[in-house]
Amino acid sequence: MNEVMGIATVLGILGVVSSFGIFYVARQYMRLSPNVVQSFIFLKLAVAGHLTIFLTRTERRFWQKPYPAPLLFWAAIVTKVFATLFAVYGWFVSPIGWANAILIWGYALAWFVVNDFFKIWTYAIVRKGKSVL
Repeated sequence: MNEVMGIATVLGILGVVSSFGIFYVARQYMRLSPNVVQSFIFLKLAVAGHLTIFLTRTERRFWQKPYPAPLLFWAAIVTKVFATLFAVYGWFVSPIGWANAILIWGYALAWFVVNDFFKIWTYAIVRKGKSVL
């Protein structure tokens, strides 16, 4: 249970930090309206949320076996595609356009890699230095 709580805590904190990071960038640097910022956060959560599922499915690096089940993988991809289309074209949310959607995807993918390194580091600490690779 210590492992589960440790990994969940670290990934949860990193998720909050990354969400506030994109919020800060959208409001302070890009000076976007509150409605567009909401769409930014919506897309970030939709993309990064599924990426976190891919992180937590294994103790190893995300690119190592076991790979996600095809049903999980394609369900996540289809959901991400729809969320991106919703945000880009403004279906039920304020539109953000393709350039901003690509920015959010890049941001989420960068944090995905960072989160994977923190996951491995956390396993090593929780297991008192035992290698998980």
